[in-house]
Amino acid sequence: MTIRQIALTTVLAMSMAGLVVVDGAAEADQKLQMKELPAAVQTGVTANLNGGTLKGLSKEVEGGKTIYEVETTLNGRTRDFLLDATGRLIELEDEMAMDAVPAAVKAALEAHGKIVKVESVTRGKVVTYEGTVEKGGKRSEVALDANGKKVKG
Repeated sequence: MTIRQIALTTVLAMSMAGLVVVDGAAEADQKLQMKELPAAVQTGVTANLNGGTLKGLSKEVEGGKTIYEVETTLNGRTRDFLLDATGRLIELEDEMAMDAVPAAVKAALEAHGKIVKVESVTRGKVVTYEGTVEKGGKRSEVALDANGKKVKG
């Protein structure tokens, strides 16, 4: 086997194992504890908990930028958010009660199957909705705007 063949085989094996990052693709999530976060991110976590219970913390690099994912629950519902390396809130996902889901969103989701869960997703001032629906024993996610129109998730 030539050195080139060995190198290609090694890269192929590593990529199949998920160990190679190509063109700035996201790295695997790294689970963290609060004490391992930078001080600014710790402050961001505390500021955005709003009385919720911390369930998990992780870090990933997307397009060369470090993002921290914070998994929480609040009043028995999931409430997850993303922070940048400065602790600034990037995105907030709140699980919603069915009676709080806008009618157009609910109708659009019901057209895709039985609604399992709906989350509001706030990114800056833009709010979209992510619904998990079940049809034929399979679950899928659908992202919609407030008018029930599909958006990229």
